[in-house]
Amino acid sequence: MKNRSTLASLGITAIALWIVGLVVSSALTTSIPSKPTDAQILSWVQGNKNPIIVGSWLFMIGCVVLVVFAGLLRSRLAAADGTAATIAYTGAVLMAVCGLFTQTDLISAINADSVSATSAGAFHNIGDMGFVGAELSLTLFLGATAVLAFRHAVMPRWWAALTGLVAVVALIGPIGWAALVWGFPVWLLVTPWLVGRTARRRAASTVTAAA
Repeated sequence: MKNRSTLASLGITAIALWIVGLVVSSALTTSIPSKPTDAQILSWVQGNKNPIIVGSWLFMIGCVVLVVFAGLLRSRLAAADGTAATIAYTGAVLMAVCGLFTQTDLISAINADSVSATSAGAFHNIGDMGFVGAELSLTLFLGATAVLAFRHAVMPRWWAALTGLVAVVALIGPIGWAALVWGFPVWLLVTPWLVGRTARRRAASTVTAAA
């Protein structure tokens, strides 16, 4: 139960940091056009550098927390299948790294007094690559977890199926964002309470039958 609570706490912490970070760096800053020019991006950064720095930093801490979550999850899954657990953990680490690279406006904000409009525009758009990379990494993370769950019953089959579905959606470019923005946070909240439950039930049934 303690391990479940720790995993759940880490999942909640990561999601909270992501949400607060995005609110601070986006919602609490002045509006920016949907298709801004480099000059408009530079003006936005220079006028909002402090919230951008704070918000980006909080979001990045959330990505670090995700790595800790994945490490603890791996320790619980490795006993069933070390290879699949390692692949899943690697996917989570890649997600975290790509998540860091969605916050590239931080570079411009830190150097707001010297960065050029062209550089600010480039940094702003590089963040899209980080988001796409996080989508594909999510497929690796949840895909390996789903396979492991189906083979070794470390989670209920119905949750393994939903995990696999989110992994597939993340792989589909036009709708992959939905898996990352909506599906993954829900998975992060629910999984700690389900992992290992099926395996323990089977073990208890075996002991009861033997007795």
